[in-house]
Amino acid sequence: MDQRTPAAPAVSAAPLVTAATAAALALFLLVGCTADAAEHGTRGAAGVGDRYFPRLGNGGYDVQHYGLELDYVPSTGRLKGTAAITARATQDLSAFNLDFAGMTVDSVTVGGKKATVHRAGTELTLRPRAVLSRGDTFRTVVRYAGVPRRITDPDESHEGWLRKGDRAVGLGEPTGSMAWFPGNHHPSDKASYDIRITVPEGVKAISNGELRSERTSAGRTAFAWHSAEPMASYLATVAIGPYKTNEVKGKKGTKGVKVTEGAKAAKVPKSAKTPKGQAAVPVVPLYTAVDPTAAEDGAELLAELPGIIEWETKTFGPYPFSSAGVIIGREDDSEYALETQTKPFLPGPTSVGTLVHEVAHQWFGNSVTPKSWQDMWLNEGFAEYAEWLWEEHSDDIPVQQSFDEAYGDDDNWAFPPGRPPSAANISDSPVYGRGAMVLHRVRVAVGDEAFFRIVRGWLRTHRHGNVSTDDFTAYVEKESGQDLRGVWDAWLYGDSKPTVV
Repeated sequence: MDQRTPAAPAVSAAPLVTAATAAALALFLLVGCTADAAEHGTRGAAGVGDRYFPRLGNGGYDVQHYGLELDYVPSTGRLKGTAAITARATQDLSAFNLDFAGMTVDSVTVGGKKATVHRAGTELTLRPRAVLSRGDTFRTVVRYAGVPRRITDPDESHEGWLRKGDRAVGLGEPTGSMAWFPGNHHPSDKASYDIRITVPEGVKAISNGELRSERTSAGRTAFAWHSAEPMASYLATVAIGPYKTNEVKGKKGTKGVKVTEGAKAAKVPKSAKTPKGQAAVPVVPLYTAVDPTAAEDGAELLAELPGIIEWETKTFGPYPFSSAGVIIGREDDSEYALETQTKPFLPGPTSVGTLVHEVAHQWFGNSVTPKSWQDMWLNEGFAEYAEWLWEEHSDDIPVQQSFDEAYGDDDNWAFPPGRPPSAANISDSPVYGRGAMVLHRVRVAVGDEAFFRIVRGWLRTHRHGNVSTDDFTAYVEKESGQDLRGVWDAWLYGDSKPTVV
């Protein structure tokens, strides 16, 4: 913009403005400017300021519900979608952003009226016709189409929309969900979901929550899935392929079995079978989906699932969702297993320990979700510790032995779990192994009974919420009545390897 010298004022024959008139004029201008500012609102932030993913998520609103209508053609990989996003404004909004990577946006409405859209990278900036007032609930509808992309993470792993021939799976940790639907893609903004996927007849489309309907018309089948409990977008999934599915009803009226205090409460039958060889009745309804190539090897793993859920329910408290299950794909579908909400995704049959780990995430990470990606150890440390507890329960391997093995693994000492050095490190060994060591040192410090009471109380207090590491350390100290700064300084945040006393 050019800098120009202002012209000299013209001489006027009009009477001089009195002081009173000037004051009135100033007040008029001030009120007018203030009203104009309120009328125009402010733009929501393009990112929530996460330390590792500063542009992820968006400010100015809180999503309440996602309604996704997806139509997928496996032969071409083309996806057509409509995302209806119900949100509440947390400030006066003149514009706001959605995270969305790839595909073409065909139209956008806010409050039923066409909105203008500007796209820059993975940010969509939407400007509604009228300012959204703080506290207003509004509905945004985005229609889009294209071939969803595969996203490469900072650690070089892949997520987003993973397509293998006629099969596809959507995996979203930490940013991949933006590849197949627009939204507020930071874990701090959780919402309920309805996901309806239409695919060719004979193909299955699996997602989170409960299957509400399955309808076939003109050679295409629509699967409607409902997730009533809040879910972070990185936990949303769609798995499309020739899956063999099975549904098992849960115990009538069960919201989780009664929990008794102390480590001994974790003992349940090692097998998911009853003494008579009948399948155990699960705590909640189960929905399983298995690729035909994995059916034989996956059968034994599926038989363990009800027992694992019951054991974890007795250990950690009531199962936090209305249903459970698992999706077992093929080994080349993804490079890792993921704790997608209610139905972990496994790339082929895995070990029982891996299933225990991913089911434990339904409590740690899915129900009680981190406020930021720096708090990732709260997910992975607890899930790793659940594996140690399971090994003690099922194979008589003491937790202390698992701790000693982790302590002797140099990979766990690359950095402190409470401070990963970069986004590329949030899924590295210290977040898992040393994170679990932090929890065991807490257990040693407070004793078994207090430890399991604290863990169950933590999950109950923050059920379906978001938490930080500071929230956790404060909660443990309050409930134990102990100053645990020595544990936090040495094991959670310390740069050097602590000496075990």
